[in-house]
Amino acid sequence: MAQTDVFYCEIRDKVGTGNARAARREGWVPGILYGGDLDPVAIRLRENEVKKAYLNGRLRSHLANIDIPGEKDKQPVIARDVQVHPIKGYPIHVDMMRVDDKTRIDVAVSVRFINEENSPGLKKGGVLNVVRHDVEVYAPATAIPEVFEIDVSGLEIGDGVHASSINLPNGVTFVITDRDFTIATIAAPSALRSSEDEGEEAEGEAEGDSESKDEEDKEE
Repeated sequence: MAQTDVFYCEIRDKVGTGNARAARREGWVPGILYGGDLDPVAIRLRENEVKKAYLNGRLRSHLANIDIPGEKDKQPVIARDVQVHPIKGYPIHVDMMRVDDKTRIDVAVSVRFINEENSPGLKKGGVLNVVRHDVEVYAPATAIPEVFEIDVSGLEIGDGVHASSINLPNGVTFVITDRDFTIATIAAPSALRSSEDEGEEAEGEAEGDSESKDEEDKEE
């Protein structure tokens, strides 16, 4: 089961760029708490807690709880907008959405490939060409799949992995519904592709020479 982070949260009395900068200098990450039929409020989260979740890949698309002083129960939330410093690479603003067991959201779930050692195509030198590293789904906010595992056993060179290969949990549906989209393919090794390309090029030249010879014969 995925770890559920708990963020200590305080309400910000003031908003604006100056207030946000001041919060960051004091070790906080400013943000907005919204949703749940309640008015949005300005908040600030402890920087070390946000960084830890972000670096471990849990900040986005993972259910969390916020602990607000003075409130009896922790509130389940999910980060919906995370602004990252363009140079330092850590979160500088986080918008949190209140959720409950009735909330459904679109979310990107990571894909993990297993049993690669049992793929004949990969054993022959093929390459796992990942088209999508994650898949967008609609899911209950309190039951978001942690990861989709895809078994590549038995796949040969040229075979593909499509959305239909994923067994979706109850209540979870793909955002894309009009096609069985590709997630990955077993591509031929580069050396084989190069030799095939050279072969096709040689065939093209041979056909061109043959056509030229036919033209010469006709002129004679």
